[in-house]
Parts: sequence; C-alpha cells; structure tokens
Amino acid sequence: MATSDEESLWSATAAPLAPFPALRDAVRAQVTVIGAGYTGLSAALHLGEAGRDVIVLDAMDVGDGASGRNGGQVIPGLKFDPDTLEGMFGSDLGARLVATVGAGADLVFELIRRHGIACEPVRSGWLQLATSEGALGPIGTRVRQWRARGAAVELLSEADAARLTGSRRYYGGLIDHRGGTVQPLAYVRGLAGAAQRAGVRLFTHSAATHIERSGGGWRIRTRGGVVSCGQVVFATNAYSDQFVEPLQRTIVAVPSMQVATAPLPPDLRRAILPEGQSVSDTWRLLRYFRMNAEGRLIMGSRGVFGDAPAVRAARLHYRAVREIYPQLSGIAFEYHWSGFVAMTPDHLPHLHDVAPGIVAGLGYNGRGVAMATTMGTLLARRLLGEDAEALGFPVTPVRPMRLHRFSRFGAGAAIQSLRVLDGVARLAERLTRRRRTM
Repeated sequence: MATSDEESLWSATAAPLAPFPALRDAVRAQVTVIGAGYTGLSAALHLGEAGRDVIVLDAMDVGDGASGRNGGQVIPGLKFDPDTLEGMFGSDLGARLVATVGAGADLVFELIRRHGIACEPVRSGWLQLATSEGALGPIGTRVRQWRARGAAVELLSEADAARLTGSRRYYGGLIDHRGGTVQPLAYVRGLAGAAQRAGVRLFTHSAATHIERSGGGWRIRTRGGVVSCGQVVFATNAYSDQFVEPLQRTIVAVPSMQVATAPLPPDLRRAILPEGQSVSDTWRLLRYFRMNAEGRLIMGSRGVFGDAPAVRAARLHYRAVREIYPQLSGIAFEYHWSGFVAMTPDHLPHLHDVAPGIVAGLGYNGRGVAMATTMGTLLARRLLGEDAEALGFPVTPVRPMRLHRFSRFGAGAAIQSLRVLDGVARLAERLTRRRRTM
C-alpha cells in the first residue's frame, strides 16, 4: 500500500495559495483575529466587509489545523435534536439557536458562490445511516423534528440506503438535503483570499505569545512584531495553546484520522455513493465517508492518542472501508493523515465574551465546516455591537474543566472503551443479519 504521513489528500490537490508574510513590525488595527481557520477567517471576512481594519495572525499557514485536514462534510445543525435544544435553552433562544445552526450549510455554500471559491462544492445531501435496527428510532425522531421546522430532511429505507451508498451494511437512515461536501483546504484558502480582498491583512508563522491591556485596547506580541488593537477574536479551537490557556481548558483535543483510496475504477465509482452524498453512521465511534472529485473514497473516524505509528492506526480505517465495501478489497490506499477535533463536555460549541473587547468561539464536536463558519459570523456581529440576546446563539462565560490535564488520558481510555463496545456491537449485528437471511 502506498501511503503518505506527510501530505494529506487535501494538501496534494488544493490549488496553492500565495504565501502570507510573517509579522515583523509594530502595527495597528481595529481588530486582531488569532487563528486563520474557518472561524477566524469567517469573522475577519465579515468584519472586513463591514469596514473594520482587521489583522489575522496564525502560528502556522492558513488551514494547517483542523480547517484544512477535516473530512469536508458540510452538515447543518448540531448533534442534539431541535426539541432537545429548545428544552435546554428555552423556547425563544432555543428556537433561534436551532434556526442559526440549521442555516450553517446555507452560509457555507453562499460564501462559496459569492466569492467564487474553487473548492469542489457538491450539495447533494448528507446521510446519517443506522448501523442497527435500534438506531432507526432516534433517526426517525430527528427527521420528524427537523421537518416540523421546514427542513428538507427525509427518512431512508434499508433499500434506499443500499442504493445511495452501494453498501448493504445499513438498516436505513435519513438524508438531509441541506448538506454537502467541499475540499476543506481549498475552502479555507478561498476564505483567506476573500478576506484579503475585503482589506484584511494576514500574517502567518506569527504565533501570538503575549497579550496585555494597552490604554483602552490590547497589545498582542508575536516573536517578530506587535499588534495594537481595540478588539480581539480568539479562533484557535482544537489548536489552542498556553497563550489562551483558560480557553484551552474548556475543550479536549481528540485525534481524528482519515484515509483515502486510489481513484476507483469506473464501475465501482458508479456503484459507490453514485449521487455524491456524504455519510456518517451511528457507531459509538462514528465513521464518516465520501467520494471526492477524483473518485477516491475517503473514510474517517477517531484516531489514536500517543505515539502509535500512524500506519498502524490507519489499518483500523482500512478494515472499516473493506467492512462497508467488500468490493474494494483489491483497491490500494494512497493517503492517510490526522488532526485534532475540539470536543466539549456538553457536546455544544461555545461563544464566549472573554474580556472587554475580546470574544472567542470554539468546540465544534466534529461539525466544524458549517458550524465554525457560522461562529465566525456570530463573533463578527458581536464585535460590531450586536446585543448578546439578538445573536440567536448563547453567549457563555469561560468555564475551564477541572483536572483538565488528565483529560487526554480520560479521552484516550474512553475512545478505546467505545472501540471495544463497537466491536462487540458489530459482532451482534453480523449475527442478526445472518439470522435474517436464514
């Protein structure tokens, strides 16, 4: 098997982006955005379009974190169903929150259209598929709740799932027609270009190392320069470091890995995901997969903590592909890569007022393409003076987790436990299928 630890499929296929300079001077701006991923660039773009003078700083290159390494699935909504969100936040804020997150995919594809971003956008829907008969009940509830709010979501039968995936592994599920896919690195690079055209100044390889009050605003230092500004956006998500240490302790950075096959032969390409949807399943450690424009199948799931060789961790994904698609047993895998996803204890993204003039957004729990783009707009609106109650999203205080330093060990143990439970469940599911065919 030909594999690459150094280069993801996305970095191998995205159009190159002209390099941005590192910050080497003392400069001024109205707003400094720290983090050049979806959240930070969406915020910077919307602030720039509103006439604000904005600087973006990133410790690496644009999209080097999760924004350029994820699966590129554009999924509307959150992991909680609409009724649950309204129960958590009340009928008023809850309903506005549901509307906000439900429109996340609309925002992504509208930005792509408006700014001419070449990122292989496909809007043919997102499938959530049941790996057991028991999973069909919650999926049916989700469909009913979204349809009651006018969303284009439908139930799928077992035959529908087989037709749309080319696999007989699923019992049915749902299709959310609002969803789709993008080439994730090309999308974040497109946001960077759009922000630059809106007057935003971007500096890469310019890690923020210190922040302090300065008059009525803030002074942010990097190794090579300093920015003086009135407002700040923290948009570092799973790649938050000691510079934003209280924020870092509100999330757990969990590894996620993806593998990509060689381009499939035409007959397999026509049979597997023939209508171009992306898929997530209902295992405890869910698997997500899609095809790209070259006809490669891309499969992702949780990675492995620690120093395990990447190729060993990737074998779990190779087996998953062949379990779902036995017809791919002779197909080579040409890429595997990994990154980090920011998970929160309450499984919700967080928007924080950190200090006077400082806001932050993070914690997308695996739905970052649509939700991080949406969060950027919310942060921009907040800095432009919009009242917290008008945002349609809860603004919460920063609440670092107790004993956060042990969270990585706890998360690693939880992932391993869930992997074992899923293995037992898969064995039970195979026995159930065998009895059904006898």
